[in-house]
Amino acid sequence: MILEPLKLIKQADARLNLTQGVLEGVVGEELGVLPGMDSIFSALELEKLIGFLGISSQGKSAKYDIVVYDGISTQETIRMIGATSKARLYLKYMRSLAEKTDLGRIAGPSLLRLVDDALSLSGKGTNLNGKMSSEIWDYFEQTLDKGSSIFAEPHKFGCYIIMDPENPMSLNSALRFWGCAIQAGARVSGAFGLATPDSHSPVSLHEKMKINFSPLPCAFVPHLELGIKKHWNEIMKSNNSKDARDLLSGINDTSLLPSSVKFDSSDKSVKLFMPGFDKSEIKLYQFRGGSELLVEAGDQRRVIRLPSQIQGKVGGAKFVDRSLVITMR
Repeated sequence: MILEPLKLIKQADARLNLTQGVLEGVVGEELGVLPGMDSIFSALELEKLIGFLGISSQGKSAKYDIVVYDGISTQETIRMIGATSKARLYLKYMRSLAEKTDLGRIAGPSLLRLVDDALSLSGKGTNLNGKMSSEIWDYFEQTLDKGSSIFAEPHKFGCYIIMDPENPMSLNSALRFWGCAIQAGARVSGAFGLATPDSHSPVSLHEKMKINFSPLPCAFVPHLELGIKKHWNEIMKSNNSKDARDLLSGINDTSLLPSSVKFDSSDKSVKLFMPGFDKSEIKLYQFRGGSELLVEAGDQRRVIRLPSQIQGKVGGAKFVDRSLVITMR
């Protein structure tokens, strides 16, 4: 995974001669994967398969019904979902440094040309050849905006919670991860309950899930024993797994999924849907003259851009039915 992008950067550098041969001396086989790189490489592989950033030519040619991603851990997957929105903030400050400092004005255009040339060699044509630095910065910002918006569209990116409904710890963790996924920018599409050999009635467990995760659509996955030969055709056709098939197939109406943010100009308020959290765990910050809210919960931060009608300072906040209602003044 390291060798391919390094090769493209070397080829671009050979054409532009920015590092004057220094980069050519880097031996890719010597480099190892550092902590945190796994999620980055996973995102790049997903981009190759489905082209969610819109820069991969391979994503358009390959055909898949569903691509299932099961990450290293829930926390890492949530961070990966929020990576594009976080990267936009870093890009904004990098652009400011590049355009407002002497070092940035000298080095910035060359580095942008190197990245643009490497993308062109990879077949992900950016059509930026010969354009000004400001236009290249705009292109990168638009690409990250597009990638961030994909995670909020359930028909393109389905995010599902999986739990053992008989285990209180698993149930509470699932509720919290629901809130964390919303904070990261995803719109959770449904919840799956996994049966165990000792599970009680699936009907009662299904009702328990509905009570805790309403209005999310829920499905119960029957227990499958390990170590024995599976008859998948029978399993897939079984009525016991029909709800799970329907949920993954997107049959449920996505318009019924809860919205993470609602603005009310008449009350000058903002309603944030935050399941799994209580008021004491949520911190609010304001910058830039009251045009934005920075919401911190769990290990995720999210920027809420306020409409002009309700911009101002925070006047108060209260928790109502798993939602934080913030009043502006």
